[in-house]
Amino acid sequence: MIFNLLKAAYLTLLLVFTGSFCFAQSNYFNMSLGFGGGINNSYTDVKEGSFGYTTYGTFDFHITPFVTLGLEGQYGRIQGGDIETDPNNRQFVNKYTALSANVKLMLGQVVDYYQSEFLYNIRGLYVGLGIGVVNNNITDIVRYKPSWAASNPGYGPFPGEDKSLNLLVPLNLGFNYYINDGYGYMRYIINFNAQSTFTFGEGLDGYNDLNTKFKNFSPDVYNTYTIGFKYMLGNIKTYRKTL
Repeated sequence: MIFNLLKAAYLTLLLVFTGSFCFAQSNYFNMSLGFGGGINNSYTDVKEGSFGYTTYGTFDFHITPFVTLGLEGQYGRIQGGDIETDPNNRQFVNKYTALSANVKLMLGQVVDYYQSEFLYNIRGLYVGLGIGVVNNNITDIVRYKPSWAASNPGYGPFPGEDKSLNLLVPLNLGFNYYINDGYGYMRYIINFNAQSTFTFGEGLDGYNDLNTKFKNFSPDVYNTYTIGFKYMLGNIKTYRKTL
C-alpha cells in the first residue's frame, strides 16, 4: 500500500515537472527573409539634406527568436542641397546601393516578458549594429557655381568623385510585431525600423572638400525610416521560453 502511494506520488510529480518544462519551451524557425522600404534623409557637406527613398531586402539567421545575425541590401536615392538656396549653390543626387552585416538584440532575450502583458507586447523591441559598404553613384551634381550665383559665380570645379565605395556602420532601433501561423508558430513579422548609417569617406554626396575652404570634420550620414515584412522559415529550433 505504501509502495503504491509512493509510486503514485512519484508519477504525479514527474508529470507535473514534465508538463511545466514543456510549457516553458517553444519552437521557432531559425531563418527569415524580408523586404521593405521607406524614406531617408541625408546629413552631408551641403547645407541641408532632403528626403529620398530606400528599399531593402534582408536575410536573418535567428540564433534565438530574439537574437539575429543578418545581411541587408539596400537600394535607393539619397539627395541634398539646392542650387538656388544652398549658400554655395550645391546639390547632388546619389542612386546608391549598400550591403551590410548586422547583429540585433531584442528585448525578449533579456526580460521575463511572460510575467507582464506589457513586456510581452513589446518583446520585439530591438537595437542593432552592423558594418558594410555603400556603392555611391552620383547621377546629378553641381560642380561649378552658376553664372548668376550671389558669390563667386562660375567658381569650380568642386572636388569629388561621381562613383566610389565607402565603409559604413548602421545603427538600428526598431520593433518586430509577430504573427503566428495556423499551427501556433511565429511565422510572420511586421517590422518598423529607424536606421542611422555613418559612412567613412567623402562619396555619399560626391563632394570632397579641402578643409581650408570648407568645414568638413564629420562623417556623411543618412537616416532611413522603413516598414517591412519578414517570413520565417528553415529548421525548427527549441527555445527555453514560451513564445
